[in-house]
Amino acid sequence: MHKTAEIVVLGCVQAVGYRLFTKRYADHLHITGCVQNQADGSVKVVAFGDKANLVSFIEKLREGPRMAIVKDVKVWWQDRDTAYTQFVII
Repeated sequence: MHKTAEIVVLGCVQAVGYRLFTKRYADHLHITGCVQNQADGSVKVVAFGDKANLVSFIEKLREGPRMAIVKDVKVWWQDRDTAYTQFVII
């Protein structure tokens, strides 16, 4: 079953390669969507794909790249599709 997850990652997650880390795992798991830095220092992710792959993806986001310090990951599940045909960094 395919789902969309809207995700906000909090902590020291900007200027540490977090968006590239996210894109690499999304591509590996065949997830489409986007990742972008937010003005408040968080990172927002919109991800669409197989729910089992999304669960694995979110677990990786909780780890983050080596230089990141992830304090919290908030997830909102939705049944809608996204307009993305690939995973992009914004």
